Amino acid sequence: MSRKYTHNLPNSQRMQNLQYAADRLQQVRHRIAQAEQCAGRTPDSVRLIGASKKQTAELLKAFCQNGLSDLGENYLQEALDKKEELTGFSVNWHFIGAIQSNKTALIARNFDWVHSVDRQKIARRLAEQFTSTEVLPKLNILLQINLDNEDTKAGITAQSIRPTLESIQGFSNIDCRGFMLIPAPRDSALEQRKIFATARSLLEDTNQEFGLQMDSLSMGMSNDLEAAIAEGSTMIRIGTDLFGARPAS
Repeated sequence: MSRKYTHNLPNSQRMQNLQYAADRLQQVRHRIAQAEQCAGRTPDSVRLIGASKKQTAELLKAFCQNGLSDLGENYLQEALDKKEELTGFSVNWHFIGAIQSNKTALIARNFDWVHSVDRQKIARRLAEQFTSTEVLPKLNILLQINLDNEDTKAGITAQSIRPTLESIQGFSNIDCRGFMLIPAPRDSALEQRKIFATARSLLEDTNQEFGLQMDSLSMGMSNDLEAAIAEGSTMIRIGTDLFGARPAS
């Protein structure tokens, strides 16, 4: 196992981590609760995912002990190291990074949610390599959509949603729950809301067209979570505002 993300800490540091985690979680949860209230949303209708890239396993333990139950990781080997260290904690593991086709078997075996499915080939490989269990009968996936049509970002275009969904309908081991979105930065809350509203409308229209009940929108991060929640996000991915600055590589 890589030791980069694992350390044996003295008790004083563990106590500091616990207090730090409690304070940061309280702050972020307060923001979420306020955003839910302003949007007329049901309390606790938005799932907080800690975007924990580069954070140490010891710090993540402190957050889990304070009630954080969802962790999102971008890099497979880093995630596997942390998952081993966090054995015994009740964690829902989300893969939120770019997916290489040669890594799908390990992703399918080690994650509860895969947010960044951006092509039919990846969905097919995940379906073939996932093993159903009583706890997780199907692998939850989200289609990553690229509504800004940025060449530098992964994701399928709005026009490609229909053929992509048609191509994965027969994959019985995966459950497509909705969409994930990482929009380009906007200059105002109004512009942020517009792009998130487009994603919500696409989900609603797609459900109606296909007779589906997709229920998940993974959108919103530290700088735009209020706009995302106002437009129906069900999962927000928070890194810096939750954990603080990432340690230097």
